Amino acid sequence: MDYSFFDLLKLFGALGFFLFGMKLMSESLQKVAGDKLRNILSAMTSNRFKGIFTGFLITTIIQSSSATTVMLVSFVNAGLISFAESLGVIMGANIGTTVTAWLISILGFKVKISALVLPLIGLSLPLLFSKNITRSQWGNVIIGFAIVFIGLDFLKASTPDIHSNPEILSFLTRFSDFGYWSVLIFLAIGTILTLIIQSSSAVMALTLVMCYNGWINFEMAAAMVLGENIGTTITANLAALVANTSAKRTALAHLFFNLNGIVLILPFFYPFLRLIGSISEANGFGSPFMNDGQSMEQTTVAIPIALAIFHTTFNVLNTSILVWFVKPLEKLILKIIKQKESDEEFKLQHIRTGMLSTVEMSIFQARKELLVYTERVEKMFDDSRALFQTNKKKEIGNLQKKINKSEEFSDQLEIEIAAYLSEVSQQDLSPKAAETIHKMLQTASQIESIADSCYAVSNAISRKMNLKTPFPDDLNDNLIKFSDQVSDFFSITMKIINDRKFKTTRPELKQAILTIREEHTKLKEEHFKNLRKGEYKTKVGIVYADIYNELLKMAETAYEAVGILVPVPAAIQNS
Repeated sequence: MDYSFFDLLKLFGALGFFLFGMKLMSESLQKVAGDKLRNILSAMTSNRFKGIFTGFLITTIIQSSSATTVMLVSFVNAGLISFAESLGVIMGANIGTTVTAWLISILGFKVKISALVLPLIGLSLPLLFSKNITRSQWGNVIIGFAIVFIGLDFLKASTPDIHSNPEILSFLTRFSDFGYWSVLIFLAIGTILTLIIQSSSAVMALTLVMCYNGWINFEMAAAMVLGENIGTTITANLAALVANTSAKRTALAHLFFNLNGIVLILPFFYPFLRLIGSISEANGFGSPFMNDGQSMEQTTVAIPIALAIFHTTFNVLNTSILVWFVKPLEKLILKIIKQKESDEEFKLQHIRTGMLSTVEMSIFQARKELLVYTERVEKMFDDSRALFQTNKKKEIGNLQKKINKSEEFSDQLEIEIAAYLSEVSQQDLSPKAAETIHKMLQTASQIESIADSCYAVSNAISRKMNLKTPFPDDLNDNLIKFSDQVSDFFSITMKIINDRKFKTTRPELKQAILTIREEHTKLKEEHFKNLRKGEYKTKVGIVYADIYNELLKMAETAYEAVGILVPVPAAIQNS
């Protein structure tokens, strides 16, 4: 066999070229779409059928079911859509990924795509060097598309010629004579290849090339396609390792959905393939089977189209059956992956898509969501305070993870509340309602500022831990004492915002913020005095100052938030 190690490297290089093209095209399309993908997901997953269409549409656009499910996991992790809503998108993504097989089958083998590659790249150049970011990304999309088919040509050119190397056919044939065992073997091969390459599209292209060159027959290629459906789920499951419970459930549901389809099809595998062969022949593509009285060349030309029909039909049938069993599947996943007490689910609790019947009711729902927002930020503040009270690295790391996650949620929640209130403000409002909405928007911004300060404290603690010079105990004691004062004040202001019936007097609230300001001034004066004396290094002092400044900022922001939302003249006006 005249197939050297260098030839093998060329094969891997061709596969790498193909993968690079898929990656470039997929990532560029995602950048072009931007927030539109998120908006599509949040708006079109209200029921399982809309979710199926959404998953199909996005996967067709970005040509990667793995990318769709990874994004889906991240959206579920952020609480933008629920686990139940994600199930339909998964089903649609499985159908959308079959478009790749059709593109490769029709364009990659039936059309001399290499004739179009250079004109495509030429077309992309003006876009690529455009100062407009969107146009530039569209240039990357076109180049990625061209590279995909250049890689496909390289793959075909790099595979061994079966006529010159008959021993390769003999080697593969040994695995094709075990009946259903052969099906399971090639199913495992498809799974393993997809696990390694991390792209079902790339493995599908490789499978089609293997058929085109006569390495394997249609039956074994179909088994590999089934394996690819299992292997493609690994990307989302890897992404879910660091995600919350709902995201882990979404990733596992993707695996279960694909496994269920394979379990359903295996008992009818050969009859189903005969049906696919009949469909292929009826549409003039020829039979994909070797022993149907046609030449080897006719069969190898028919196999890619038949595989695309098989892949699409399988996923459509699987979705058509399992779409009616979403609830049982959901219950099964919920039992397997149970909710952890520490795994807080971040999602809107009171605001839903669409407006309520009256402006007053819409404002009422938004106010309830705003109260939930304040409670969550209050917990975030408690977590940031806890960072001063421990020296254990593991405990600090866990607290920082919670704060980072809460900060991401806080940013998104402010956007959701502001967007909802903006929609409400487009209606016919009374002066009082318009003023209320304006105050609520301002308050949401203030609460987000407090969350930002909590996050800044967490980052400062990280810098403190990275210092080679130890952080003096007296500085840490000062921060604990000052944070206790801020905590007491913060608790009062949050009670005023959350409970209209909670009463306090102007002198009490005024005196509390003045005490905090005086303590901050004292800490600052002592800090600069110690720096001049050389009590500690400048790097230590910078971290220390950043923390007490952020604590003061939290108190001042909370004080302002009370005056914006709650008209309590005795507490805050004229202060």
